[in-house]
Amino acid sequence: MGSQVFKPSANSIAKIALLGIAIVPLTVGLALAALSRSPANTKVNVPKNQPVPFSHQHHNWELGIDCRYCHTSVEKSGYAGIPSTETCMSCHSQIWTNSPLLEPVRQSFETGTPIKWNKVNKVPDFVYFNHSIHVNRGLNCNTCHGAVNDMHITWKGNAFQMQWCLECHRAPERYLGWQKDIAKENPGSTPRELAFKLYWKLQEKGKNGLTNDERQLVEGTFQGSDDKESVEAGKDVIDKLGVKVQQLADCAVCHH
Repeated sequence: MGSQVFKPSANSIAKIALLGIAIVPLTVGLALAALSRSPANTKVNVPKNQPVPFSHQHHNWELGIDCRYCHTSVEKSGYAGIPSTETCMSCHSQIWTNSPLLEPVRQSFETGTPIKWNKVNKVPDFVYFNHSIHVNRGLNCNTCHGAVNDMHITWKGNAFQMQWCLECHRAPERYLGWQKDIAKENPGSTPRELAFKLYWKLQEKGKNGLTNDERQLVEGTFQGSDDKESVEAGKDVIDKLGVKVQQLADCAVCHH
């Protein structure tokens, strides 16, 4: 009878090796998935350097400038629009006229060469997104862009992954009913008008004067409301606007 080639411990080693072969690829896959969803890849909450250090907090919150003064096409176009140098100079031809930080603005105005801003938010080329459709349904800017009113240097507020978009498309009533209190304070206003009145309410009453949903919006943490009254108010908005919820999750809505 021949001698045993492998020691009994070889069985354990073989089992461990087979287990490793199964676990290592899974671990690597999960690590890569986590990395792809991390700010290192998505750039969420990572300030984007710009030719001019424009502060939304200063202009929108401290000075009370309406979003639409700079983003002029957000209510009627697929794109929110970037303000022209002339828009900037409508104020800065009178104030901060010698600030070194604004030299690129003055140079742009003098030469007629547009400032090359670095894009913060971009959807893939195979995705169709229209700002005006969402704004006219009453979605506030912060729903997608995060706490813009608190940003000194603008950063991406959300990763814009498809699952995140579908959460709203499948239950839009959770994202529209936050307007119920502002609607009571501003009778006759359209959902589009109410979407921007949140910033005026923040100016007048501060965060302590806001409802829970409104506070989450201005803080950039709003993920839809679970409040029964808000959900019912959202359903009323959907009915009045004739939104066909059953079609919102169709592929063709975003992928033309």
